[in-house]
Amino acid sequence: MTASAAVEISHVTHRYGARTALDDVGFSVASGEIFGILGPNGGGKTTLFRLLSTLIPLQTGVISVLGRDIGRQTQEVRRELGIVFQSPSLDKKLTVGENLRHQGHLYGLAGRELHERIDELLARLRLSDRRADLVETLSGGLRRRVELAKGMLHDPRVLVLDEPSTGLDPGARSDLWEYLRLVRREHRVTILLTTHLLEEAEKADRLAILDRGKLVALDTPDHLRATVGNDTITIATDEPEALVAGMRERFGGEPRRFDDVVRFETTDGGKLVAPIVEAFPGQVKSITLGKPTLEDVFIARTGHRFLSEEATKEDAGRHGKRRKAAS
Repeated sequence: MTASAAVEISHVTHRYGARTALDDVGFSVASGEIFGILGPNGGGKTTLFRLLSTLIPLQTGVISVLGRDIGRQTQEVRRELGIVFQSPSLDKKLTVGENLRHQGHLYGLAGRELHERIDELLARLRLSDRRADLVETLSGGLRRRVELAKGMLHDPRVLVLDEPSTGLDPGARSDLWEYLRLVRREHRVTILLTTHLLEEAEKADRLAILDRGKLVALDTPDHLRATVGNDTITIATDEPEALVAGMRERFGGEPRRFDDVVRFETTDGGKLVAPIVEAFPGQVKSITLGKPTLEDVFIARTGHRFLSEEATKEDAGRHGKRRKAAS
């Protein structure tokens, strides 16, 4: 294991029957990092979270946490890990303080030590005035902070979070990241989190991007975007194949189709927007110009958009239900 690595993953493969969820995945996480595991639904990040949190056994490969083998030294690893699950793990009928007290008992904490530990975490996470509140009365953002306090109660050195922003509004997401940085800074904790949110992944120190079980990119968000480099023109159209052929003939380069969108990378996109609209007035529904994003990185590495077709349909279905409900 690398001397400065808090977590090291080497040649990890995991299968569910005939389906390969992780395919020879490997990377290391430095001590004190906030490390993101980014991927669309079905990318493999949930399986990796389950392996890291010792919920399922390793099949192939090695995972080490603080120098301890996760397969052979499972109990020792668990004592070093704090886990925050995507699904709520709080008892809504208990108060904040009661939830934390029961969590402490599971780790053998009691008496003055437990009381002081709860006081410290509630103060650091600005929850002291919520100690006696029933969890069911709290907002989603406050509940997430209680989950974080619960995961930190036994003073872990590595904190693992599964989709921590799920169900949170933008303001609560911003607050959550403030608390994650506080935990890293004041407790010197290494943080690993899974996410399918591109804007959340931008906030990590480094990223591992997974797609269909494979590690397709690994670096800081800035360095990953720099690998794409060019401006990106995105065009919505009802005739993507015709537009790709026409743009290739007229402007050269490699325009690419993704569903009903055509994307085109160029060194000077600002000068091409107007000529494209003028050249294909009946085919361009909308056109946008942007700097490289993590989705552009994902497309460059995989050849397809970040959201799978199934996820896009699910999203559309959810939005449709909301619109119907609103009307």
